Amino acid sequence: MDENPIEVGAVTVFRKTITETDMVLFSGITGDFAANHTDEEYMNSSVYGTRHVHGALVVGFMSTAAGRALEDARPHGLVPVSLGYDRIRFIKPVFPGQTLHVHHEFESYDPVGWRASAKVEARVDGDLVALATHIVKWVPSGESAQRLRTRP
Repeated sequence: MDENPIEVGAVTVFRKTITETDMVLFSGITGDFAANHTDEEYMNSSVYGTRHVHGALVVGFMSTAAGRALEDARPHGLVPVSLGYDRIRFIKPVFPGQTLHVHHEFESYDPVGWRASAKVEARVDGDLVALATHIVKWVPSGESAQRLRTRP
């Protein structure tokens, strides 16, 4: 690969107000009906005073930002794939109706291993609510991928 598929320091931002519908659909899709997310009366007696958004849904929005960051990072013969998120931390709860701001910034690129890492931060009203490190690898596509396939 002659050129880096991404620029270190490149930033992608994604913003979304998390709705009741988002939470209900996420619960149904994943089967996570924990009271923290679905039982307002139960959570009224907690220190939070209300339900909070699933942490995995917040990570899903981090993935949305990552996907947008990689839209143009497809050099000929290579495809970016996420290897996952390291050191995910939920700092503060996110509540329905709050607007999540996700900031994805590439921090490093290894041209030999075709890998990159990015810092991902999620904020609400400027406060950090979640963070992670996103790991990406570029894998062969096209004819070179056909030769390397390990499954039919």
